Amino acid sequence: MEQFELMTLPYSPEALEPVISKETIAFHHGKHLAGYVNNLNGLLEGSPLAGLPLEEIVLKAEGGMLNNAGQILNHNLYFGQFSGKQGKTTPIGTLAEVIVRDFGSFEAFKEEFQKKGATLFGSGWVWLSADKDGKLVITQETNAANPIQKGLKPLLTFDVWEHAYYLDYQNRRPDHLAALWQIVDWEVIEERFTVKD
Repeated sequence: MEQFELMTLPYSPEALEPVISKETIAFHHGKHLAGYVNNLNGLLEGSPLAGLPLEEIVLKAEGGMLNNAGQILNHNLYFGQFSGKQGKTTPIGTLAEVIVRDFGSFEAFKEEFQKKGATLFGSGWVWLSADKDGKLVITQETNAANPIQKGLKPLLTFDVWEHAYYLDYQNRRPDHLAALWQIVDWEVIEERFTVKD
């Protein structure tokens, strides 16, 4: 029996246009993420890690199993943080206060986040996470790495693998990063921040 399934998107494939096209969603979610899910299920057969939650697999696995599990976790958080509805375009509540506390302002946070995403060499992810004391940090994670491997709680991520943006932005990674703010669902990010582990 397959342990993991391809996540269902919480919006229609065209809901994020023009920021992310339905063609990009079709490839990114329907092919890339589906491939990681199929690969991990195959690798887990007969493995001592079979049956564990995804986060535990990411913390314990190595090699190809870690790469596929990490990519599933990363993409589930990534696709789950967007909304096609014009909702809150800035953080709310406690998270808004903590962003100002730790970065000076929301604009300063956005600038640093985009810079870290634009300057990450090769493939990977830029993350906003909280440490064990609730302090916010921005990290660059290469390939399939996830902040949970550093003891952090992941809140928000932008995917800087080329397959995330190439159909829509070609090599203009900074333009892609700047556009993503329009579709972030800050209520999801706030919930990730406030929910106790």
